[in-house]
Amino acid sequence: MKKIEALSDSTRQHLSPNALALLLLVMFLWALCFPLISIGLTTVPPLYFAALRAFVAGVSLLVLVLILRRPFPRHARVWLKVVGVGLGTTSLGFGGMFLAGGIVSPGIATVLTNSQPLIAAVLAYFVLGERLDPRIRNGLSLGFAGIILTAFSSLGSQSATNALLGSVYILLAALGVAVGNVLLKSLADEIDPLVAVGCQLVIGAFPLLSLALVFESPLNIVWSFSFTVDLLVLSLFGTALTSVLWFSLMHCNKLTRLNTFTFLTPVFALMIGAIFFNERLGWLEIGGILFILGSIAWVSWRENSVLET
Repeated sequence: MKKIEALSDSTRQHLSPNALALLLLVMFLWALCFPLISIGLTTVPPLYFAALRAFVAGVSLLVLVLILRRPFPRHARVWLKVVGVGLGTTSLGFGGMFLAGGIVSPGIATVLTNSQPLIAAVLAYFVLGERLDPRIRNGLSLGFAGIILTAFSSLGSQSATNALLGSVYILLAALGVAVGNVLLKSLADEIDPLVAVGCQLVIGAFPLLSLALVFESPLNIVWSFSFTVDLLVLSLFGTALTSVLWFSLMHCNKLTRLNTFTFLTPVFALMIGAIFFNERLGWLEIGGILFILGSIAWVSWRENSVLET
């Protein structure tokens, strides 16, 4: 009986081929967000751009919710969690990410952004009761080491003032996303994915828009066709679609295990740069990619010991 139970547990924790394919799609789309954000920031100030991204993505999902007649939650406790996700993942996460764009080096941004899985792992241990077994703990460490290697060449290409300010923004973003992911995981069985993601995006957009109206001049911006296309692609595919897929994956998988795959985002970004922008990969970047791929394999590989008699 113990052997059967152990086998069942291992099977539940093992990622199915469909889940793995969806995870890879999410990481690839997240990697595409970085050049889209960079393009948009040349035209629109950061807080307003972040608010627009969240609002367009959230409203599109809520329209779909109404068309499909998906139920909204009735309990105040569920709504409080949704608000927490919106303020964490969207307000802090998007705000910090967009404010840091252009003032912090890619290396610092990559390392600090990818501290999110480590922060979330600690929070998940205390809030969700997810144990950090040696396999996941070693996988996270190996993946983060790979992140440092891939970003090492650009870590020093920043003035001290910009590096400090940008680091604060990114750490706030990483903390917000980590808190939001933990709250979202706790909602996995309590709310429809489209409703949860759509509501949290719209809720999180309002603080960003309020700050933009105070510190920026969004009403004076002249919209262009290229920016509109950039915003729609970023919002619909890089935000709405990826957020719903990410939340859906949380139903059957541990957050800490899923978060390990976020280390793949900069790998895809490097590959996109090499293929489409003729950016050369050095030995450090290649070594970092191998470390990250090793961490994914280490965390995802099913233990064979449960099959032994």
